[in-house]
Amino acid sequence: MSFFSFKETAIGLDISDYSIKAVYLKNTRQGKIIKNLFELAIPPGLINQGEIQNQDKLFEIFKEFLKKIKASRIKTPYIVSSLPEEKSFISVIQLPKMEEKEIGSALGFEIEANVPYAFQEVYFDWKSLPSASLDHLDILVAASPKKIVDSYFSLLKRLKLISVAFEIESQAIARALIKNEIQEKPILLIDLGATRTSFIIFSGGSIRFTSSIPVSSKDLTSAIADVLKIPENEAEILKIKHGLDKKGTEGIKIFDAILPRLTALIEKIQNLIIFYQSHAKHEHGRILEFENILLSGGGANLAGLSQYLKEELKRKIGLGNPFVNLAKSPTKFLSDLAPDKAVAFTTAIGLALRNIETEI
Repeated sequence: MSFFSFKETAIGLDISDYSIKAVYLKNTRQGKIIKNLFELAIPPGLINQGEIQNQDKLFEIFKEFLKKIKASRIKTPYIVSSLPEEKSFISVIQLPKMEEKEIGSALGFEIEANVPYAFQEVYFDWKSLPSASLDHLDILVAASPKKIVDSYFSLLKRLKLISVAFEIESQAIARALIKNEIQEKPILLIDLGATRTSFIIFSGGSIRFTSSIPVSSKDLTSAIADVLKIPENEAEILKIKHGLDKKGTEGIKIFDAILPRLTALIEKIQNLIIFYQSHAKHEHGRILEFENILLSGGGANLAGLSQYLKEELKRKIGLGNPFVNLAKSPTKFLSDLAPDKAVAFTTAIGLALRNIETEI
C-alpha cells in the first residue's frame, strides 16, 4: 500500500505485539548491505493481535527507539512499515478479462465476499499476475482494515516519520527470502513469531496463499509453564536450553509439554499442502509439488525444530536466508549478529528492500 512513487532509502520497520525491529539498507558497489539494525521489546498489552491499545505509551517507547537509530547517524525520516498478518488478507482472485481501469471496481465485490470487513472499511492494493489464460485475469489482492492502517499511520506521523508504504508481513517475508522474488516450484515459508505462526505459499513470482494459526513461540513457552507449574520467564529459559532435545528427565518433560502444539503445527502444514495442491486453480499447469520449506521468525531458532519437522513431514526443511537478496557475506557488516539469529529480522529486511534503489 504505497502512498507515492518513491526511490529514497527507507527504514524497514517491523512492528509486532512484543517488539519493534528496524533495518536500514544501503546500496554499494558490492550490492545492497545492511548498514544497521535495531530491536526493542514492547511491554505486553500495548499492541494486541496487531491492534494498538495504548498509542500514548507506545509513542514514548518509539521515541526512545528513534533516539537509538539517530545516534547511529541514520537521519532518514522515511519508513516502510509492516501491517499485522492476522488482521490482513492476501489472495489471488480471478476476474473476467477487462480493462485495467475496471479492475479496482470489480475487486470490491470479491473483497466483500472474502474478508470479514465491509469494502468501505479496508484499504486494498492489487497487481495483475502473468497468466496463460485467455478468459480471465489473475489478480493478487492485499487488504487491511482502515482502522489498523490509520492507527499505525497516526503513530508514525506523530513521531515525525514519513510513511512511504505499509505492507502486510507476508509480502515482506517473501521479498526477503525468495531470491529475486522468483520461484519456479511452489515453496512454503513458515514464519514462527511471538504470537502466531504464518504460512506463505509462493510460486512463480508471487504469493499464492497465506494462512496463520495461534501456535507461536510464546505459546510453546506458556505450555511449558502450565505443565511444569513454573513462571513463564523460567519456562522460556528451559525452552531455549533444551529445545526439542529429549535427553534427560527435564528434556523429556519440556518436549512432552510442547508436543500437542507441535502436532497442531505438523497437521496444519500437511493440510495446507494438500489443500493447495488440490485447489491451485491459478497455477495454469505449473508444477504443484513443493520444493522445500523455509523457516523464519524468532521461533525458527528453537533448537531441534528444523530436524523434527524434517523427520515428521519427510520434506526438505531449512532456515530461510534473509540475506539472499543482499550482497555476499553481509555479516561482515554485522559482526554481532549470528546467521541463525538473522531470521528474526526477516520481515524488517524485506520491508527495507521494498524501496531501496537498484542503481547506485
